[in-house]
Amino acid sequence: MAKGPHPAPPRPATRLAERVAGAPLTAAPTPPPVTAERMTGAQAIVRSLEAVGVDVIFGLPGGAILPTYDPLYDSTKLRHILVRHEQGAGHAASGYAHATGRVGTCIVTSGPGATNLATPLADANMDSIPMVAITGQVGAAMIGTDAFQEADIVGATMPITKHSFLVTNADDIPRRIAEAFHIASTGRPGPVLVDIAKSAQQAMTTFSWPVELDLPGYHPTTKPHAKQVREAARLLATARRPILYVGGGVIRANASAQLRALTDLSGAPVTTTLMARGALPDSHPQHLGMPGMHGTVAAVAALQKADLIVALGARFDDRVTGKLSSFAPHAKVIHADIDPAEISKNRHADVPIVGDLKDILTDLTADLAVEHAQHGKPDLASWWHQIDDWRETYPLGWSPTDDGLLAPQYVISRLGELAPPDTIYVAGVGQHQMWASQFIRYEHPQTWINSGGLGTMGYAVPAAMGAKVGMPDTTVWAIDGDGCFQMTNQELATCALEGIPIKVALINNSSLGMVRQWQTLFYDSRYSHTDLHTGHQTRRIPDFVQLAEAYGCVGLRCETAGDVDATIKRAQEIDDAPVVVDFTVSRDAMVWPMVAAGVSNDDIQYARGITPAWDRDE
Repeated sequence: MAKGPHPAPPRPATRLAERVAGAPLTAAPTPPPVTAERMTGAQAIVRSLEAVGVDVIFGLPGGAILPTYDPLYDSTKLRHILVRHEQGAGHAASGYAHATGRVGTCIVTSGPGATNLATPLADANMDSIPMVAITGQVGAAMIGTDAFQEADIVGATMPITKHSFLVTNADDIPRRIAEAFHIASTGRPGPVLVDIAKSAQQAMTTFSWPVELDLPGYHPTTKPHAKQVREAARLLATARRPILYVGGGVIRANASAQLRALTDLSGAPVTTTLMARGALPDSHPQHLGMPGMHGTVAAVAALQKADLIVALGARFDDRVTGKLSSFAPHAKVIHADIDPAEISKNRHADVPIVGDLKDILTDLTADLAVEHAQHGKPDLASWWHQIDDWRETYPLGWSPTDDGLLAPQYVISRLGELAPPDTIYVAGVGQHQMWASQFIRYEHPQTWINSGGLGTMGYAVPAAMGAKVGMPDTTVWAIDGDGCFQMTNQELATCALEGIPIKVALINNSSLGMVRQWQTLFYDSRYSHTDLHTGHQTRRIPDFVQLAEAYGCVGLRCETAGDVDATIKRAQEIDDAPVVVDFTVSRDAMVWPMVAAGVSNDDIQYARGITPAWDRDE
């Protein structure tokens, strides 16, 4: 008798215990218990969030998510923080994830509540932040009818999330939430949205927690290919002008210690991108600082002149490469990343390595040691002589202001020197973000938080709130601009009421500073609609000190260099309330160095009218 075809082998199942929200991404938490009892879908949502280890949720209730807020009221494991705007919930979840390495969680209602999460989701997606957003949706029978507060948030967020789910059956809730947290925290981290119909929240179900997850097609590569790693070690051992180009992936992989080992062994210079500040201590002698549009001259020049670039968790962003066709013209590229889609996306990789950076760096260091033992270490003396000349000739710095107002660089520099060494700094977007990345020395990973890829104004205050919730015993300073601050400062009310004592250094130049800088340089100083009227030369609208006090915070103001240290120290002494310090600074201060958008990194300007003269010929 003929036998039928052999059945297909079972798809590999993923252990849910690999990653949960309540532990760092590198930990191995205990699997949640398996239970089976009758409850509503809303109760199943709360039970599922408890099961994956969530401890805090940032949210704002509304009609379509209200069934879930009822059992949430009774939870003893979940702290809910009521934000003033859904965007604040998303950025707070992001800041929490940045600071802790755990999955951030937020919950909002349907329609405008969900669409207000679009910016935080896109932001987290660009910067590879593990985040799960729970949104309410209209009842399943009403989906597609343009019901009140209906929006196809799953469809809208597919391009800006790692994955989006729509749940219309209460029985699916535990599995979908478990899958969401697994997807958010494994492989390349990112945001996942779970949209749950109101009817599913109200329906009865038998709660059953999945022990294993079956996700066809989702199998992130973590172990690198040994042959590729050996080839990378050979190239690094023989290069004469190598550089390690370190991106935020190193921090997401919790691989700073492994990066330090490779740095020390290789003797190569290192540059850390905006998202990777702190991955290698700024005090390390091989660290050149940040590359790119507002990077150090030494970092930009070293990338341009390198014969080998070892890209680690970086994506060759346009803000780093400048005009791509002229970037590092003589360099071979080793590109290591957890996401295969990034390899050779912008710059061809001569040696591609896909895998977890902690494993890649460990293996690469071991293979490099073998290369050194067999063939000796490369002679990098002339390379370092050139780099040290660039560092000495073109250091970071600033000039005194012409209007007598505070130099913002001085304020930020003093803040970095006076704050505790483990302080977490959270920046908005613009000039103050660049100065904070340049003039504060970052010695530890996860102490610099900002919106890198999307460049989201208004990020700092809610993200600082989330970071402080996640790291309550650590000082958290938000460094914000007067433009960014006015977009999300309502979350100061949340901070005051919830006992979240963040500190805000408001770099107030009374304008949209980075836009104004571009208008100065490229639009003949035609300042079209960039004056915010918040500085001392006008009637202060608003008065940030009074605004802070209205929100239940402490408001301070500093206008002279002689008062900077005392004002920062006073802010440091206040630990029972949020503090806002209005530093009135010059609007004419600019961020230097600078590579204008779309031009070659060879055309970097050290300061206005000064272009570094390095030998561009091989």
